[in-house]
Amino acid sequence: MDVTEDMVRDVCTDAVFERGERYLAEGRVHEIHRVDTTVTAVVSGSRQYDVRVDLAADGFGPRCDCPYDGPGTCKHIVAVLLRCVDDRPPDEGDRLDAALNGADADELRAFLRKELVTDADLRDRFLAHAGGSTRRSVNELRTSIDRRFEGTNPEYDVVFEPIDFAQWFDLANEYRKQGEYRSTMIVYRALIESLDDNMERVDGAYDHFSKAFTGTRRVRRLCRGHGTRRRHGHRRRRIPQ
Repeated sequence: MDVTEDMVRDVCTDAVFERGERYLAEGRVHEIHRVDTTVTAVVSGSRQYDVRVDLAADGFGPRCDCPYDGPGTCKHIVAVLLRCVDDRPPDEGDRLDAALNGADADELRAFLRKELVTDADLRDRFLAHAGGSTRRSVNELRTSIDRRFEGTNPEYDVVFEPIDFAQWFDLANEYRKQGEYRSTMIVYRALIESLDDNMERVDGAYDHFSKAFTGTRRVRRLCRGHGTRRRHGHRRRRIPQ
């Protein structure tokens, strides 16, 4: 779909719009790609920030791992959207489809299996999409989330910038879509416990972490009626630590 300046203004403040314009003019938008309606890019600020938007989604479904916690979207997202107004990147979807259609099924399966063997996060998402339940415990998932806190500012014992929890929210949502409510609850419980235990380390972007914590508790409550039951109403099972 076409993106206009008015549409971009609708998702940010006037001040942020001006900063996004300046970032674009200064050439801070790099590695921009589009597949179908999804655009990804890297934007240079105080460090490199990963940005993703969906040109067909309401409000563009923006994601950025910067510390902005004000109203609307951040200047990095605005810069990427403004780039799409006049110079939208070419769609790589056809190239991707052609590569998939031309690939040998056995070679593709072998390639996918090799990636799944070495990438635990990708393996979790794949198995969730395939309708399988998680075999990871709350503590195992917590270890991954805690590492994200520890790696954000390794030279300090505090966290100044927001952490992107999207991979765990996406994983929980995939389990939820597949009706794997027990697995959904395991992921959300790991998020809640990690956020709760690490909040004392947060020294910035408070709104970001508060929203993540509140959102996790809210969705977990929605799943609670299904959370530890088998699909057909069998006995409850304890969620493993």
